Amino acid sequence: MVDTLTARQRSDLMSKVKSKDTSPEIVLRRVLHRLGLRFRLHRKDLPGHPDIVLPRYKAVVMVHGCFWHHHSGCKNATVPDTNTEFWMEKFARNVERDARVENELKELGWRVFVVWECELNTTSTARETGERLAGLITSNVAAD
Repeated sequence: MVDTLTARQRSDLMSKVKSKDTSPEIVLRRVLHRLGLRFRLHRKDLPGHPDIVLPRYKAVVMVHGCFWHHHSGCKNATVPDTNTEFWMEKFARNVERDARVENELKELGWRVFVVWECELNTTSTARETGERLAGLITSNVAAD
């Protein structure tokens, strides 16, 4: 399929893709807040500017979009039909950056939890994911 937009139009469209305060982030934040957890958002002094930071538990949560962070095995982690080579390289860089940021945070003593967009798609799955995550965070177990 041929892209019907000019390079400029595509660039303008892509620039509107949000990197923080996304719908999945907001859904998870609401669940965690209802469960009594208090947190900070997007701390600039930490590698990768984690989406949710819980200093009391020395834990951070990264909410990853399945498409952009190329969630392995997820139906939402598709590769566009046009400019496939570009997208494959882009996804590889994103995955590499995610791993690097996670390692940097762990070296600083933070426990890192990753929640995928597809785990927050429905109210029930979002609640289950949030409850499971809250249990892991408050139990002070090591993140995988």
